[in-house]
Amino acid sequence: MFYIYLIKMKHTISTFALSFLNFTISIMRKHILSFIILACSGILVLAQENTPKGKAIIQVFGNFHSGFGAENDDRGFELDRSYLGYQYSLDKGLQIKAIMDIGQSSDVEDYHRIAYIKNAQISWTTGKWSLDGGLISTIQFKVQEKFWGYRYIMKSFQDEYKFGSSADLGISASYNINRWISVDAIVVNGEGYKKVQKNDGLLYGLGATITPINGLTVRLYGSLNEAADKSAYDSYNWATFIGYRHDKFSIGAEYNIYQNYGNIKNADLYGISVYSTAKLNNTVDLFARYDNLTSKDDWNLSKDESSTIIGAQFKAGKYVKIAPNFRMNIPSIDGADNNYSGYISCYFGF
Repeated sequence: MFYIYLIKMKHTISTFALSFLNFTISIMRKHILSFIILACSGILVLAQENTPKGKAIIQVFGNFHSGFGAENDDRGFELDRSYLGYQYSLDKGLQIKAIMDIGQSSDVEDYHRIAYIKNAQISWTTGKWSLDGGLISTIQFKVQEKFWGYRYIMKSFQDEYKFGSSADLGISASYNINRWISVDAIVVNGEGYKKVQKNDGLLYGLGATITPINGLTVRLYGSLNEAADKSAYDSYNWATFIGYRHDKFSIGAEYNIYQNYGNIKNADLYGISVYSTAKLNNTVDLFARYDNLTSKDDWNLSKDESSTIIGAQFKAGKYVKIAPNFRMNIPSIDGADNNYSGYISCYFGF
């Protein structure tokens, strides 16, 4: 019943949210320049008055994995990703951060690694406002990723299935209306942090996070990514999330829509992700997750799938985490074999 309800939601969400988003974007376009000038002026003034305090940022993701059955030959040790950076925190809410992302690339051989600048940003928090500028973290799935909590094991749904990028070049702002609701907005190039801006057009995003009671989080988000080619179509992204976190467990669910994928009309994707954790003690957690990716009129059938992951996380001290886990992928296309694999995922960072 939950799945059927979410599918029915997509038409209502798209129609209402699209009108609201387009109205908001028209306002944002008129005031982008004023926002940039005001934000930069305030940040520069504060930078002259404060003394920086810095810390290193180091995060390393790795694993050993082995497939089963038809995937038995897919096994070995793997260094998924490394984040290396530094962060300066000043008084009066000013912060400067730069992070290098070293990971795999589909453009070169598997054994090579490519380094990208993941973040190069200035942040300013004052009162109920937070402002970010530069190569910044996006707001599209930040709440979901934090709630899921196991980025080193598997990306959150929208990141895993390329619904959007985790970082981009532009500006963002958030405002805490009161203790239980906050809103945020972002304007970026829309091409991610691994590509330079080579096409015209921007991505405009608007979100709201609601925490009506302690432990409960509701997230709503919508964005428009302008097509650079006038003959192509703008793409839209919609995300809804609800999650509850207790001292001993957590459970969350999200429903995602990506309209006009690749700026192609009616190339729509739909996705559900449900995940849960249980805390056994201070060092051991159990986790499970189910994803389902589908496409309108099966245009993406060769990549549509459902997947399940279950496992346990062991904290080996303050900076090290080890998580044995089992994964199953079920392709939607008829005749395709299911994939089964076991992983030992590892994390080191501070």
